[in-house]
Amino acid sequence: MLFRLPPEVLVLLIPVLLFALVFHEFSHAWVANKLGDPTARYAGRLTLNPMAHLDPIGGLMILFVGFGWAKPVPVDIRYLSNPRVDMMKIAFAGPASNLLLAFIAGMILRSGYVHGTMAMMIMFFTQINIMLAVFNMIPIAPLDGSQIFSGLLIRTNPELVRNLQIYGPQILMGAILIGYFTPISPIWWFMSPFVKFFLFLFAGL
Repeated sequence: MLFRLPPEVLVLLIPVLLFALVFHEFSHAWVANKLGDPTARYAGRLTLNPMAHLDPIGGLMILFVGFGWAKPVPVDIRYLSNPRVDMMKIAFAGPASNLLLAFIAGMILRSGYVHGTMAMMIMFFTQINIMLAVFNMIPIAPLDGSQIFSGLLIRTNPELVRNLQIYGPQILMGAILIGYFTPISPIWWFMSPFVKFFLFLFAGL
């Protein structure tokens, strides 16, 4: 839980997490707009202003539970020329943007020109963006990975796609609660190899 961390760590961590979440949602909106859907732009979501993206309950959950969410970016598939593929692109934009930020931050760390508090903040920034990207690529609704996974399988196994969309939120919440109340974390078991790989690849950590 973030609220249990030392105040000096929270001061660094909260703005880093805030920017990572906002940039993630902005990227969804930007790609959707590029693909012809102005819905997010009309809704005021094509911005880096945190107030346009933050969900009050999701923000509190981050502080008190350790995970949370921002407001999902609205998309109207009627504007998309190829809805199945374009929705996959829009979904992937969020995790890809976080990996881009992590790569840039990792290169700064590797340069050796930052030290002390600044180095710690950039290290947090790298880790959080990688974790956010990997978490969102889990192929369970409502995460971005479910949209990509569904787009790949909708033609060959529509029943599986339908079931994952229906039961995905319950599965995801169950996995999170298991990790919260027991020493076993299914989410981290899935995420950890990818997080460690990207941390080493980008920052040598």
